[in-house]
Amino acid sequence: MGQAMHIVENVPEHTVEIVVHITETLGEQRRKELVAALEENNGITAAEFCPLRYHLMLVRYDRDIYSSQDVLACVESQNINAKLIGPV
Repeated sequence: MGQAMHIVENVPEHTVEIVVHITETLGEQRRKELVAALEENNGITAAEFCPLRYHLMLVRYDRDIYSSQDVLACVESQNINAKLIGPV
């Protein structure tokens, strides 16, 4: 039986990952623009869409800098309709 080894990323304790539901259909270019805009924020460390579920976005952020509502506001500031699903 083969064993799989995964390298676990060292994530600081103050980092949180949430799921955001995008309520509209976005094309590939618009999704890339949204990810880039979110990752420009100092407190957001990563943003990505779930493969094959482009209405769901995972956003990792520093909870010492942002709240989940702040992250949602960042998404909505890009003229995107979205709702907070919750933590991963």
